[in-house]
Amino acid sequence: MEHSGISRLPRLTAILTCLQTKRLTTATELAEKFEVSVRTIYRDIRALEAAGIPIFTEEGKGYSLVDGYRLPPVSFTESQANALITAEQLVLRNKDASFVKEYTEAITKIKAVLKENTKDKANLLSKRIAIRNNLQNSSTSNNLSVVQLALTGFNLVEIAYRDEQAQETTRILEPFALYSTQENWILIAFCRLRKDYRTFRLDRIIQLQTLSEKFEPHKMSLAEYFELCRIKSQALT
Repeated sequence: MEHSGISRLPRLTAILTCLQTKRLTTATELAEKFEVSVRTIYRDIRALEAAGIPIFTEEGKGYSLVDGYRLPPVSFTESQANALITAEQLVLRNKDASFVKEYTEAITKIKAVLKENTKDKANLLSKRIAIRNNLQNSSTSNNLSVVQLALTGFNLVEIAYRDEQAQETTRILEPFALYSTQENWILIAFCRLRKDYRTFRLDRIIQLQTLSEKFEPHKMSLAEYFELCRIKSQALT
């Protein structure tokens, strides 16, 4: 007998929210999330279909809602959606578990009603952003929103950058990810000049221009990038 942490009606509502949030969701993912069997998820999907919810089944890939079916779209701009995703990463570091839980559930509902294109970009950004601690500097910048849009839109950016030695260079970058060291935001990007991934503090970017030219999406995840950095660091010690 299953011991689900959530009764059926709330689970059906939550499943619908999941289907609205992601393009494709598998029965296995849903079963793990709600601590029920895959067979129970199959029954839940049939129940939603019987209630008139247009669910599309892609054989071997999962479930999604028929394109165009969603709650009335919330009028968030892409930059506003990105701000919510960024705030989510800050909230996830909060020590109060109940606060984290409530915010996470709220942001899931917000993602569910975003337009498809904005939703995809918000989901990408949530995987490409991290918060770390560094109390040494409190400089700020005005570039975060522009960089986020370039990152999720796969647009090259051209920057004028001043490094720690006050040397200025111009770079063409493929934005890959962002992370925060308390007060400073760091851009991880593939540098066309150096032919490798480099990090750039946003407060040291003197000028920034988003180019119309696109780049191929990076296959590596942010976690994989940090692991490569760890391995390189160990090799040098």
